[in-house]
Amino acid sequence: MKNIVIYAGTFDPITNGHLDIIRRAASLFDKVIVAVAKNSSKQPMFSLEERTALVEQSCQALANVQAVSFSGLLADFAKQNQATALVRGIRGSDDLEYEIQLAQLNDKLAHGLETIFLPPSVEWRYLSSTMVREIHKHHGDIQPFVPGCVMDLLKNRTEKE
Repeated sequence: MKNIVIYAGTFDPITNGHLDIIRRAASLFDKVIVAVAKNSSKQPMFSLEERTALVEQSCQALANVQAVSFSGLLADFAKQNQATALVRGIRGSDDLEYEIQLAQLNDKLAHGLETIFLPPSVEWRYLSSTMVREIHKHHGDIQPFVPGCVMDLLKNRTEKE
């Protein structure tokens, strides 16, 4: 039996912190599904298709990583993909309480679905997609925080405007 893990998020945009978690999960599990969520309560900077493509491009060197978009309950998506666990990044104590609640809820919805908490590497501990979007909104340089494909897409958007 393969150990399949899901790393879910909106990835708007994918950051180097996300990639850190993905690479580490890919070294621990047979298969990592990066589940790009459609979240109707958020107004994303990138479309679902763009976010999924950015994850695919960012992870193309990782043979056991697959990017898939989804909507609905993560527990249902995990069951459909025969996942044994979820991976969640925990930056600090602010994330922990919320993530524990989600882990317990997902276990109730998909009995036996484990959640593995991975702290990001120290250099990315402070980073979030929200921060990246805010820096970009104020014309700051996000290049140190995101993969090159994110910069390329933003550059193409700027040239078209």
